[in-house]
Amino acid sequence: MHILFLAAENGALEGGKVGGIGDVVGQLPPALADFGCTVTVVTPSHGFLHKGPEAKKLPPFQCRFRGFTHWADLYELPGKKTMPGVGHIVIDHPLLHAVDPFHGTPRIYVHDDPNRPFSSDASRFALFCAAASAAAGQGAFGIVDVAHLHDWHAGCAAILQRYSGSGTGLESVRTVFSIHNLGLQGIRPLRGSDSSLEAWFPGLSYDWLGVSDPRWHDCVNLMAAGIRLADMVHTVSPSYSREILQPSDPPRFYGAEGLESVLQDAENKGRLTGILNGCEYPEDGKPPTTSFTDLVALCRNRVARWAAPYARVPSAHFLAHSRLTEEIFSSNPPEVLLTCVGRVAEQKMLLMCAPGSDGRSALDRILEDIGSRGKLMLLGTGDPVWERKLLDIAARWDNFIFLNGYSDACARALYASGDLFLMPSSYEPCGISQMMAMRAGQPCVVHSVGGLKDTVHDGIDGFSFSGETVAEQVDAFADTTIGALALRRDKPERFMDIRRRAAKARFSWAYTAKRYVEELYGGKGA
Repeated sequence: MHILFLAAENGALEGGKVGGIGDVVGQLPPALADFGCTVTVVTPSHGFLHKGPEAKKLPPFQCRFRGFTHWADLYELPGKKTMPGVGHIVIDHPLLHAVDPFHGTPRIYVHDDPNRPFSSDASRFALFCAAASAAAGQGAFGIVDVAHLHDWHAGCAAILQRYSGSGTGLESVRTVFSIHNLGLQGIRPLRGSDSSLEAWFPGLSYDWLGVSDPRWHDCVNLMAAGIRLADMVHTVSPSYSREILQPSDPPRFYGAEGLESVLQDAENKGRLTGILNGCEYPEDGKPPTTSFTDLVALCRNRVARWAAPYARVPSAHFLAHSRLTEEIFSSNPPEVLLTCVGRVAEQKMLLMCAPGSDGRSALDRILEDIGSRGKLMLLGTGDPVWERKLLDIAARWDNFIFLNGYSDACARALYASGDLFLMPSSYEPCGISQMMAMRAGQPCVVHSVGGLKDTVHDGIDGFSFSGETVAEQVDAFADTTIGALALRRDKPERFMDIRRRAAKARFSWAYTAKRYVEELYGGKGA
């Protein structure tokens, strides 16, 4: 069975991932190959992935976009780990290049127009889908049995498969659509804009019911189109697949995000299933460890590198570097170290920063509780509004170090050195951070939603909380964290038992791959 992955990210390529999509797309194919599948992962070049010294240029090909014929290039790249049966290809075209508007550096996603959300990215990914479909039609990937489309970025491939007629090479291919995050849907106008369905594919005879947004009928919704048009629809955890059948009530509850009718139809037809993502584990089975001294040195160096390009050092970098260079901090490990790694956005940060029933945020209460005996280190970047909220808290508490950037090395060190990992996401399709913290033997405090509910079990291998309102959720998060720290202090043997169970928990890609093959690629719905 030959499976073609179409995705915006690929964690198997250096610099090829931003978040959870990259982890799945990078780590799942080897497990599928162990089941005898052949997997070809195709992503855009984004203007930089094809420039590696080991990239092998393949014959160019033609595709249609915006009413014109375009030439595009294919490059074959080795993954970070060589695996028989797994191939990595990037498509390069000038219109697929993404550049940070502030620094001029290549990016995978660029939200450059706040008045037209998704406009640039949607046009790039529409071209990517057109190019990948055309390349498949010209035999560039060989015979394909299953097209696995990841999130809204690949939604146009489902549209082209259904409505463009012959020439895509994917007309009779079984399609699977994976929902990684329903909060982002790729909504654009049907017409009247240079970033619209009819501008991308003029003359396309599409069915309005197949592509339209349920709320804004003059718009295409690429997530909804993928859900409607694929043979099977998949979420990255069982609990999330149930949550998204219910209407959202933000910020208290995040469910279908306006697509409940679309998702309920898929559920009623037996096309929707939830399969938990996996995690990679060391071959020797030993939890990774990092000393506190090495953690501080690594983070201090990374913050200096983040600050280097600026004529005026951003406040977050200045404050973090100052804290990391304080002798009393760098030379004396705290009694307790709390850690957090995540995208700085409302999904991840609301329950940390919002006021609880007493008007204080959960972070304020937790930082007050640990006092001088503890430290909280948070690594992440994202929405400037939420970054400023974290910076304000960091300015008020000298036991909070906000590392305002992202580094895989720093993330791994935080997973491997902390005593308690905080992940109070308002919603979480699956989550990988909690798995990586648990892998290192660090128990997690999580909101009992989505994949967090499926991976962390309260009082057994971690700690979880819930609440009916945001204020209740904030209170429960703070209370649960403070309670976990009290357990560590007063009943260390009980806490160590939870820590050992966290380290022994296994979320196997082999199990995940088996379910993919049986349920998505050839089982029910076939």
